[in-house]
Amino acid sequence: MNKSELNGSPHNMQQNYQDAMAMVRKFGKPDLFLTFTCNPSWFEVLNCMEGVQRPEDRPDIIIRVFNMKLKELLEDICKHGIFGTVLTYIYVIEFQKRGLPHAHILLTLDSESKIRTKDDIDKFVSAELPDPCTDLRLFQIVTKCMVHGPCGTININSPCMRDGQCCKSFPKQFKDDTEENVNGYPIYRRRATEPVQVGKYSIDNRWVVPYNLWLLKKFNAHINVEVCASNKSVKYLYKYVYKGHDAASVKIQKEGALDHDEILSFVEGRYVSTPEAMRRLNEFNLSHKSHTVVRLAVHLPQQQPIVYQDGQEAQAIERAALRKTTLTSWFEAKMILEFTTFLTQIFHNIICLIRVPQIGRSDNVVDKMLLGDCQ
Repeated sequence: MNKSELNGSPHNMQQNYQDAMAMVRKFGKPDLFLTFTCNPSWFEVLNCMEGVQRPEDRPDIIIRVFNMKLKELLEDICKHGIFGTVLTYIYVIEFQKRGLPHAHILLTLDSESKIRTKDDIDKFVSAELPDPCTDLRLFQIVTKCMVHGPCGTININSPCMRDGQCCKSFPKQFKDDTEENVNGYPIYRRRATEPVQVGKYSIDNRWVVPYNLWLLKKFNAHINVEVCASNKSVKYLYKYVYKGHDAASVKIQKEGALDHDEILSFVEGRYVSTPEAMRRLNEFNLSHKSHTVVRLAVHLPQQQPIVYQDGQEAQAIERAALRKTTLTSWFEAKMILEFTTFLTQIFHNIICLIRVPQIGRSDNVVDKMLLGDCQ
């Protein structure tokens, strides 16, 4: 069995998914879903090429530049607050079949920054071609990085085609106004405009992938920004993020035989591109989350798992009986906390009557004092 500590293994992805769902229970559903894809035409990459080299010849440069860009993107989002105050975030790095890395990012905003109305959606997300007369640079970036396909009847050989239909549901329908929540997702405004020529295809707003204007102009890359409008999509989004890498393996065995080697299937079934290998060699994170989630080793009483060497079973059992696990320590901490809370409540309800003699008066005045104030 693969350990959950093995980065990218099925158990690792499942554990990360459970950690992310624990964050959802604490802080609420995510509000934004971003996909940030490396652009091999970044000038930082091209400036490092020597002679006739191409970006695909230097995966080390690709990975380092993408890592710097990702850090800068997260800093703009989390520290500079371009979407508002971010409570939590997670991201996972994946690699396309041709090797370029991309990051899936989920953001949870605080209550004052929540995206609630159509105006909030239109403020942060656009799904239309910009006016080239007003902003030519943004128009060039959108037509280069944020146009899907085209596919369908225009290009039936597009990779997104499944049984004659686009698996991403392009082209979209024209919409004069944004609709907030349709089956868990908003329908963005896509007004009918005159088509423009991009390469050999004529496209309009129906083919535009949703984006944020400011991020797109700054990073000059494919940055898909989607609003999470409903609780229905929460589990799907996190499972999509932690789905793991593409893998395929074929094995021939006798009918009815059960011989599944999980480690061998993981090693033989996956493929590692050169950018992924370079990212691992540089020890860059393949996934990250803003908060640390402590996992409790759940077990029945006196049935926690133990590790021992041959011939030392008795000693291992004795040590395990004396050693606390994360679960038993949590129970103990919970009891101490409940007892401390109980004592605090008792002290809050105690009223001491103190008789203080007053000068010039023959009687005593009773003062009240509240003990145990924990403010």
